[in-house]
Amino acid sequence: MTTPVQDNAGAASTSVERMCDAAGSETVFVNEYTDGLLDPNSEMLGPVRDGGHIVANTAPGCWGPMITPSIRGGHEVTRPVAVAGAEVGDAIAVHIKEINVTSMATASGNDRMMEGRFVGDPYVAAICPECGRQNPETVVRGIGETAVRCAACGADATPFTMTNGYTIAFDDRKRVGVTLPKESAEALARDAAKFAALPDGSVQNPILTFAPHDLVGVVARLRPFLGQLGTTPAVRFPDSHNAGDFGSFLIGAPHDYALTEEELELRTDGHMDIDSVRRGAMLICPVKVPGGGIYLGDMHAMQGDGEIAGHTCDVAGTVTLQTHVIKGLEIEGPILLPVLEDLPYLARPLSAEERSAAQAAAREFGVDSIEETAPISVIGTAADLNAATESGLQRAAKLLQMSIPEVRNRATITGAIEIGRHPGVVQVTFLAPLQSLERAGLLPHVSSFYRLDA
Repeated sequence: MTTPVQDNAGAASTSVERMCDAAGSETVFVNEYTDGLLDPNSEMLGPVRDGGHIVANTAPGCWGPMITPSIRGGHEVTRPVAVAGAEVGDAIAVHIKEINVTSMATASGNDRMMEGRFVGDPYVAAICPECGRQNPETVVRGIGETAVRCAACGADATPFTMTNGYTIAFDDRKRVGVTLPKESAEALARDAAKFAALPDGSVQNPILTFAPHDLVGVVARLRPFLGQLGTTPAVRFPDSHNAGDFGSFLIGAPHDYALTEEELELRTDGHMDIDSVRRGAMLICPVKVPGGGIYLGDMHAMQGDGEIAGHTCDVAGTVTLQTHVIKGLEIEGPILLPVLEDLPYLARPLSAEERSAAQAAAREFGVDSIEETAPISVIGTAADLNAATESGLQRAAKLLQMSIPEVRNRATITGAIEIGRHPGVVQVTFLAPLQSLERAGLLPHVSSFYRLDA
């Protein structure tokens, strides 16, 4: 069953509306987490003022919550923060000012779902295989993949194990990580919460407890980003399912968090796993409940496009965000302004030399003027990558008042289709005409972010 926003505005909604009418605080500090559910009727923190900051200590995502059946959404994300003045039909620009990894190590790998330990979806509806309790409380006894036990009956109760996994430790400056052998992985597992730097409010079983060690001596660079960053959807969602791919699993599901196809459209696509949602980037998010309700979490130490293993190196960390309300920008899903080095080569702003060469070519072939453009990346999500690409193309066309064929052409010759997460998150990135960005109400933000006037 779902919990839609009440038409008559319940107590929580009324409280949020009052908060949003307030001027808001300059800084809201967050170290509280949801139980895995994003509920528009739950009370938000804040509000933070328009232009103010959110400073959060985030808990690791994915694997720790995945082996903690009492967490009902697949992650521990922060309690949402209301933004003063943000109303349904607006958007909120979130500038990522800082991201710092605090974990000293983590573990990850390909997952295997354990049959008989969930109803339809192991991320949200775990059950104890012996006593049948739904979302049972658990305790950790020892280390290894059978260490997570039902607190009531003592059964091995994790709904996931690994097919191939690793434990990875980071250097002191968090520049690189190296995967560990069995003895070292088990040493970290015995003090897992410490090495994971679990925040005080986190209830997850740390994945370091499993001590996986199939990969040894592999070196990986750190480049942290947020797998979850967004606004609260207009119906109750398990947090990891707030996107078109994982969200599609909720349609007609046999558990309490089932949605209809229509309700799935009320998502905000906060769970993207896009590696360019990192320090310096700006994410523009839809507002679908009063105050917006910004939440974050699932920090990854590093990840290649696609997160093809299904999971990457989930870590705890500290994050500073700055928020700006964009009035009247009604969007279906997020828009990303990546830092310059993360843009596809073809989507980078033209240099003065390139513009001069283009103007000369234009004159030679009778073109009076060349377009003024700037980069934009529109996020599309759906059940698979083909459908996600169509979603992104449609959103970009609607936003910029273009035809879908025109967006296809522009993304082909001045941008790219990039995979955020397999199976169904993509970025449609291209150079958009400034006049189209101006019509959409985005030009001041894009121009300032990319310093087009400099």
